[in-house]
Amino acid sequence: MSHPAPDDPLFCPTETALGIIGGKWKGMILWCICRKTMRFNELHRTIPNISQRMLTKQLRELEAHGIITREVFAQIPPRVEYRLSAHGQSLKPILDALENWSRSYLNAVAEADTATDDT
Repeated sequence: MSHPAPDDPLFCPTETALGIIGGKWKGMILWCICRKTMRFNELHRTIPNISQRMLTKQLRELEAHGIITREVFAQIPPRVEYRLSAHGQSLKPILDALENWSRSYLNAVAEADTATDDT
């Protein structure tokens, strides 16, 4: 995925960030991995509506961008764990802020809907 250079007039930092961490399922994957190291099947059980193929694709993209790391343990059966990389750790305060904003936004919408229903 190519991004405009920071000195490009079309460069938008928000769009660049959302291009990396946005997309189908990435938010949920990051929300899960942000809380603890997880194995593939554990992630798949936690996000039940995602196909194994889509989960694999999204994990590979996040790994390619350096947001998560994939650690393979040499044992039988094979064990693979996913965790935030050092760079991914820097996303934690941002993800926490997005969570807080989302909860606040949804509460405000619910209150507005309730007020509208009361009139």
